[in-house]
Amino acid sequence: MATTNDLKNGTVLKIDGQLWTVIDFQHVKPGKGGAFVRTKLKSVLSGKVVDKTFNAGLKIETANVDKRDMQYLYKDGTDFVFMDTSTFDQIMVSEATVGDATRFLLENQNALVATHDGAPLYVELPPSVVLEVSYTEPGLQGDRSTGGTKPATLETGHEIQVPLFIETGTKVKVDTRDSGYLGRVND
Repeated sequence: MATTNDLKNGTVLKIDGQLWTVIDFQHVKPGKGGAFVRTKLKSVLSGKVVDKTFNAGLKIETANVDKRDMQYLYKDGTDFVFMDTSTFDQIMVSEATVGDATRFLLENQNALVATHDGAPLYVELPPSVVLEVSYTEPGLQGDRSTGGTKPATLETGHEIQVPLFIETGTKVKVDTRDSGYLGRVND
């Protein structure tokens, strides 16, 4: 248990049996009336964002969420198998829990896996990853980097938009948050 005075960004709260992460908080002391804390909370499981106001000094229940750096090993049916890089323990994470990270996940890649009471909550990838373009239409003579974009399929099977000069086999840096092309990577 903690109070609203102990809130900070990243704190995980347990409200009505659900886990919520504090994205933003603000202590407010109006001229008239008691102080309160205005928060923006994100649901750990669904990703839904809500605004919630607490009275100052109110007791709130915090949840112990364990975030560990793990290595993705392989896919077993609909589950993904991750290994803790320090203890070599393996855990199975469902495809629904991995979510959009499946679009950028390669074997032996590191990711942050958050668990609560041993149950996986979510998988967080680094902000950008380097992936190889497995297929894209060839560019035409005279195409320039400012000339537009074309679809390209990555080695994970996910499709993104890349500049016209990118060819099949090129390694590109991709933003894992919005699938944006960030640049070409030279070996």
